[in-house]
Amino acid sequence: MSKTIDYYFALGSVWSYMGAERLEEIAGRHGAVIDYRPVDMAALFDQTGGLPLPKRAPARQAYRLVEIERWRDFLDIPVTLKPRFFPVDIAKATGMIIAARQADHPCGEICIALQRALWTEEKDIADTQVLLDIAAAAGLDGPALLESSESDAVKSELEDNTRLAIEAGAFGAPSYIYNGILFWGQDRLDFLDRALAAG
Repeated sequence: MSKTIDYYFALGSVWSYMGAERLEEIAGRHGAVIDYRPVDMAALFDQTGGLPLPKRAPARQAYRLVEIERWRDFLDIPVTLKPRFFPVDIAKATGMIIAARQADHPCGEICIALQRALWTEEKDIADTQVLLDIAAAAGLDGPALLESSESDAVKSELEDNTRLAIEAGAFGAPSYIYNGILFWGQDRLDFLDRALAAG
């Protein structure tokens, strides 16, 4: 029986992006499956006491940028501190990931590509053509995913993902659940790695 990592994340979370490729590498090394589950961060924060970025105190917002720069340099990942298109409406992009999942397509490549487009390439992932191009590059049917991105089934799954994340104890993104244990933040991936190694 394969090991499964429940991965709760948001495209608008730079920390999700910073951990995305390492998560893929860790899972591959341990023969684990990643269950990609985007969440509604506004709803997650509302239920767990978090604050969206614009509502955080200035000191917290400033320190966030310091930490992003530190981790960017430490991990050697090209990340733009203040991307041109951020904040951005991620509804369609998130819906496309869920639609891909519902169609049993691998989600890793398109998920990382969407995050890279936002945080490194400074593309507008609310733009239809940008989304279609990213899907095509991942070998997926962009028009079909885009059409499904606003379906009731996709919206329902986003709600379910958020509920399941909260029930698992998650309060931010990224959150990784393995064997019922929560690992919050890309800076906890080493602990997830050890847990997978232990079985």
